[in-house]
Amino acid sequence: MANRLRGEVALSLGGQERRLRPTFARLVAAEAEIGSLYALIDRTVTGDVRLAEIAALFWHCLDGEGADRAAFGEEMLAAGMAKLLPAYRALLSAAFASE
Repeated sequence: MANRLRGEVALSLGGQERRLRPTFARLVAAEAEIGSLYALIDRTVTGDVRLAEIAALFWHCLDGEGADRAAFGEEMLAAGMAKLLPAYRALLSAAFASE
């Protein structure tokens, strides 16, 4: 179960709940693949976000081991963008939240 106090986001895929946890190391790995997360936010605001960017961010923030990236991508595709976008927004908010 996702713990919002730790910045975790729940994502239901394939009949199971996945936990996305944006740790510093995971965000750095995502940035290495997709570029600046600040630029990603700018593109999101203008509606220019790409499925590949969402998939990469989710993959790098996925909590747990043993997952197959291709299978994870297929689960995301099956879920559809309408289900992914709220989790995507929540993950970006958690990543850039300050206390």
